[in-house]
Amino acid sequence: MNFFLYYIIPICLVLGILILFHELGHFIFAKLFRVKVIKFSLGFGPKLFGKRIGETEYLISAIPFGGYVKMLGEGPEDEPVPFWEKERAFSSQPVFKRFIIVSAGPLFNLILAFLIFFTFYLTAGEKIIVPEVGKVKKGSPAFKAGIKPGDLILSIDGICVKRWEDIREIVKKKGKVPMEVLIKRKDRIIRVRLIPEEGTTKNIFGEEVKTVMIGIIASGKTKFIKLSFFSALSEALLKTWKIIKLTCLTLLKLIERIVPLKTIGGPILIGQMTGKIAQENWLYLIPFTAVLSINLGVINLLPIPILDGGILVLLIIEALMRRPIDQKVQETVHKVGIAILICLMAIVMYNDIMRILTKE
Repeated sequence: MNFFLYYIIPICLVLGILILFHELGHFIFAKLFRVKVIKFSLGFGPKLFGKRIGETEYLISAIPFGGYVKMLGEGPEDEPVPFWEKERAFSSQPVFKRFIIVSAGPLFNLILAFLIFFTFYLTAGEKIIVPEVGKVKKGSPAFKAGIKPGDLILSIDGICVKRWEDIREIVKKKGKVPMEVLIKRKDRIIRVRLIPEEGTTKNIFGEEVKTVMIGIIASGKTKFIKLSFFSALSEALLKTWKIIKLTCLTLLKLIERIVPLKTIGGPILIGQMTGKIAQENWLYLIPFTAVLSINLGVINLLPIPILDGGILVLLIIEALMRRPIDQKVQETVHKVGIAILICLMAIVMYNDIMRILTKE
């Protein structure tokens, strides 16, 4: 019962929302451009449930890890389009319309993430790490200045500090110059002066990077702060952009082999993470869904044949050539894309299974 409650239901909800929004992007713009949509399916494979409304059949299929919008004349392997429906075929549309229809799926995933963050910030507020000192490194600028564990950082050079991340950003921006730090120690307000020093630290990818630091570690205390409408809007945009950049950087580090290939996961890993988060607090699934939505949107824009990104590359080539790409070439590219996708799925499934066997 617990497995069903904390694993099956959460993963179905999360994946269902992500897939629905992605395919809804393709669907809405196809309809706007009067392209005939034959099928709208959540999931792949055999049909479990289906209902035809107008010219479109809406389906829930057996394999839940994906979905599709089937448009008239979409693929090179499709049957010839009858002449009376020619103008409603996807392949008959101008390149810019096809480009918008294809890119709308990933774009809707990014929009979904922004809407989730915005709603979450507006209703629950923002969870921040309090700028309270937990440890002070001996011999560091902070140690020499007399900063102690338990001190609350209020401002640096007159710049207000609201969250722990602010300290890092301000110090990094100012560099190795003298700065005045305003701290609160119990009921006392104290001013200290210090000069940050250059050092090395490890980033989230385990790489050593040079930076400036003052030698303090956060206490780890957190709290929620209320945000106004415009503050929530701003924070949601910033958060969405940060995760887009982080996702792109992670993909780059995978190519550079800095991030090991064994760290990537598929549906099983997502299911495990979703289950653990649901057991801790179902509300935490909301921002987690936003992060997954950004991942899905960015990955779908990769220039791999069969993914949206691969199709967009072909459309750009077609626009530059000013003529349709040969059908045989399209079929070959399509087959290559399927082969690449199968290989990638095999890798992530192998990683997921090995994590279970080795209990990592």
